[in-house]
Amino acid sequence: MKEVYIIFGKGDRSIFKISVAIAVVFVLIGVLIPEQLGVAMEYAQSFTLETFGWFYQLVATFFLVFAIYMIFSKYGKIKLGKAEDKPEYSRPTWFAMLFSAGMGIGLLFYGVSEPISHFSAPPMGSGGSEESAIIGLRYTWLHWGLHAWAIYAMVALALAYQKFKKDAPGLMSATLYPVLGEKVKGPIGQAIDVVAVFATLFGVCASLGLGAQQINAGLEYLIGIPNNFGVQMLIMGIITVLFIISANTGISKGIKYLSNINMSLAGILFVVMLIVGPTLFLLNMFTTTLGSYVTNLTNMGLRLSPFDEGEAAWTQGWTIFYWAWWVSWTPFVGMFIARVSKGRTVREFTVAVLLVPSLVCAIWFTIFGGTGIHLELTQGLEVSGQGLETALFFVYQQLPFGGLLSVVTVALITTFFVTSADSATFVLGMQTTGGKLNPSNRVKVTWGIILASSTAVLMYSGGLAGLQTAIIVSALPLTFVVLVICYGIIKSFNQELKEMEKLERSETKVKRKKAS
Repeated sequence: MKEVYIIFGKGDRSIFKISVAIAVVFVLIGVLIPEQLGVAMEYAQSFTLETFGWFYQLVATFFLVFAIYMIFSKYGKIKLGKAEDKPEYSRPTWFAMLFSAGMGIGLLFYGVSEPISHFSAPPMGSGGSEESAIIGLRYTWLHWGLHAWAIYAMVALALAYQKFKKDAPGLMSATLYPVLGEKVKGPIGQAIDVVAVFATLFGVCASLGLGAQQINAGLEYLIGIPNNFGVQMLIMGIITVLFIISANTGISKGIKYLSNINMSLAGILFVVMLIVGPTLFLLNMFTTTLGSYVTNLTNMGLRLSPFDEGEAAWTQGWTIFYWAWWVSWTPFVGMFIARVSKGRTVREFTVAVLLVPSLVCAIWFTIFGGTGIHLELTQGLEVSGQGLETALFFVYQQLPFGGLLSVVTVALITTFFVTSADSATFVLGMQTTGGKLNPSNRVKVTWGIILASSTAVLMYSGGLAGLQTAIIVSALPLTFVVLVICYGIIKSFNQELKEMEKLERSETKVKRKKAS
């Protein structure tokens, strides 16, 4: 595999130049003809959701089944690295990095707004009822739970194995070497890497856009700063400088330290919300929703409602969008998780990435979303009438220490913003420099500027809908790539087991000779 690394390296500059050129053209189109860009993206979104919704549901379920199989299969003992390799980071730090790079901003943005939205407008039946409260929370768990982390886990698993076991570059194309062989060294491999770059770019743009909107909403609540596009662009500019500085310090400094800060602040928010909120109600909601989630997991993951246009539109706008979002994040989150997972076994890795984050997400949405639902059910407050970015701060207003919670939240969103963005520039740098573990500062700065510019263009041309469209369209071709990656995992692991068995037989023969 050393040979693979050398040949891949020859395409570094071309992938970087092609990706940057396309990104610059996209930004220019958004600046010069934003309305036309918005119309085109809206059409692309509708076509993709209506035509490929069934496909996304099937593949998301397949990835979950595949991940569970990895846990219990004979492949579980395979190590993601050489026999002597040990994990580089402790488990707490590993989890902190994973969350900060994965779903940090989204947990805050959607923590209250998504469960309360599903509560008032559920996928089936009438809203505002006790039944819709359970349904709303259950579907939030679906979108942020096992399916999502299974998608991440499979891509990260392939990347980590190829990188640390076979010394391949940290590229999406390298994960397909077991299937495509020498073809990944040419135009096919470069095309796959370019697709991965833009899926990463647009997937992260969505999170940055959400973060800018919610920071603005928090500042409006705290000190009366106007909530508008201009202020959000100013926020983007300031944080762009911060995350470029952080990215240039390297993964073991800026990203590591900020990730630990994120987890500490998130832990504080979580504990305080549980205490000052309706604690007993939330514990009961968690237990009830857990039973409902487990019972209905298969049906929810494959639901499309072909006979009801309203229910079908809900599934397309929420569930299918999320599956596309998570797929678009797989090159980014997958590479980042792989980068920090050296030395772990397949079983340990898959259990950790699949189960632990899913449980934490479920608890988080129960605490924050459940508090919003309780306020609306018991006190008649219009939590569901708030905007997506303001619902969290509205809930804070009804609780003790609401002002302090808002300050901590704005700080946490900012640090999540920085870690998500600097992790993205790090990964984009890896993707466009042949998988280098430490891309140059020049490359990271270039991608930091492009990332911020693309986010601004998408927000200006279509707002949140524009961000969603970019995700859905860019994720479709990548979904096929991830399916092939799963096949490549099986091929690689079967070969690995054969080599392990051969080595064990040789060692057994040696021991027998010594004994005789």
